[in-house]
Amino acid sequence: MTGERGVRRPGRVLTALLCALTAAGLYGCSGPGPSEPSPTPTTAPATPPPTRPATPTGVSPFTGLPARPAPVLAVKIDNVPAARPHTGLGAADLVYVEQVEGGVTRLLAVYSSRLPDLTGPVRSARESDIALLGDFGRPVLAYSGAQSALNPLLRAAPLDLVTESGAPQAFRRSPDRPAPHNLYLRPGAALAAAPGAHDARDIGFRFGPAPPDGTPVESSTVRYPAARYTFTWSAADRAWRVAMDGREARATDTGPLTPSTVVVQRVTVRPSRFHDRLGSVSPYSETVGSGTALVLRDGHAHEARWSRPTATSGTTFTTPAGAPLPFAPGQVWIVLAPTP
Repeated sequence: MTGERGVRRPGRVLTALLCALTAAGLYGCSGPGPSEPSPTPTTAPATPPPTRPATPTGVSPFTGLPARPAPVLAVKIDNVPAARPHTGLGAADLVYVEQVEGGVTRLLAVYSSRLPDLTGPVRSARESDIALLGDFGRPVLAYSGAQSALNPLLRAAPLDLVTESGAPQAFRRSPDRPAPHNLYLRPGAALAAAPGAHDARDIGFRFGPAPPDGTPVESSTVRYPAARYTFTWSAADRAWRVAMDGREARATDTGPLTPSTVVVQRVTVRPSRFHDRLGSVSPYSETVGSGTALVLRDGHAHEARWSRPTATSGTTFTTPAGAPLPFAPGQVWIVLAPTP
């Protein structure tokens, strides 16, 4: 019998008594002989981390609208005044706004549900794009090029890279604009050049009815050092009209840009270790971590918090009380705005 520490072995009579009690399920018993070591307490298994809820079948995890499973294509889009109006931007599921050198911005358009014939103008990638795309699995990233020092990081990332030099059939130059604002992508050809790209998957967004406590707003403006975005609610469109630097933003093929949800995600924008050919340091937008946000939907503004523990965990948006904050179904813009 295994006894407790510091207690002497019972005699035969007591042993027999204890064995009799064993039949009643009160004690364990062993015959005479050397005692066995005390059993090691069993540690309860660690609770596994929560898994992402599955996206409903037949619904895009990027827009909340009906969609078939399809590969993800991310395209880096030029956004200085000479690059406007854009082409193909209205068909994007998601549009990210990122700060680059000189305080201006570029766009990262993400496609899966729909593909336009052309999109662009296409410009170069940045280090921020690598982390930003980390929760999409293995998407295609189409871009015009990158600094030589950044190329090893891009090649090591879980991205299928498509550039004009590697897949010239996926690009075309427009005679209507001067370089470097004249490079356009054929999305279908880009995906054909990277057949291993992953389909759209859950990246943390939720869609559904709006929370009841939003503040009515007619417009909201986000300022960068050398760029300005204004989102104005259009009841007729049931969407937000986008203005860049004071002028209405349009796509050459679909007209005004009208996202259903705009998320102003406050992030730390710090200098990276890379710089452009003029010596200007490239900003890096930190999208892993947590912070505050403003979610614009249905003519209302909702204070929110965002959280992304790792580069592969997806980004969740919640109310200040911690409840999921659903987006309105449709195109989503994520404006990565510098934290004040």
